[in-house]
Amino acid sequence: MGVDIGGTGIKGAPVDIHKGELAGERYRILTPHPATPKAVAEVVAEVVEHFTWKGPVGATFPAVVKDGMTLSAANVDKGWIGANAAVMFTERLEMPVTVLNDADAAGIAEMRFGAGRDRKGVVIVITLGTGIGCGMFLDGNLVPNTELGHIEIDGKDAETIAADSVRERKDLKWKDYAKRVELYIRRLDSLLWPDLVIIGGGASKKADKFLPLIDVRPEVVPAELQNEAGIVGAALAAADAQ
Repeated sequence: MGVDIGGTGIKGAPVDIHKGELAGERYRILTPHPATPKAVAEVVAEVVEHFTWKGPVGATFPAVVKDGMTLSAANVDKGWIGANAAVMFTERLEMPVTVLNDADAAGIAEMRFGAGRDRKGVVIVITLGTGIGCGMFLDGNLVPNTELGHIEIDGKDAETIAADSVRERKDLKWKDYAKRVELYIRRLDSLLWPDLVIIGGGASKKADKFLPLIDVRPEVVPAELQNEAGIVGAALAAADAQ
């Protein structure tokens, strides 16, 4: 089973890891505010218990994650910094939980079953949602915790410019939002020269509204698994950890 923890919502579902698709209708609950470790753990438990699931669970988290520990907290409570999320969730659920960065999870799913399948070279998966997540792959291998959503553009954190939540908050027209995303991709391109950029996250559901308006050097495509990629990638990570 996979659970995708975001700054706005926490969603999950059982996953068919052989097909790379949800094995049931996803269940979503709003992220608690403040999003403290204890409050989030309770919601994760509610999502898992909704499916009466018993077995390995994968959970994404919008932060740097090393050995199950969350080391940053961009869009959640600062109490997550230095927390052992894997142990906390495992103890609360009484079943093994694997925790990884949310964009890394989405990227794992896209590289195995989606738009990045069989692609070599440098592939960057960008999730445009509450913030900006980034997963980077070299010849199909994950380079974890790249956190490229926080690179500096004109003295500002990139996600304050191009996150989907910014588009919604400012009520931007699609052509104006496309310019912001284009600026961000151009900045990434100047640093990393990716061969492929995959756009995922909540904005991917409306990729046809803005991706055709973006003019950049690398190939840019929408995520095939769209906003379900995080759930699928989390479940894949949990299966791989067994």
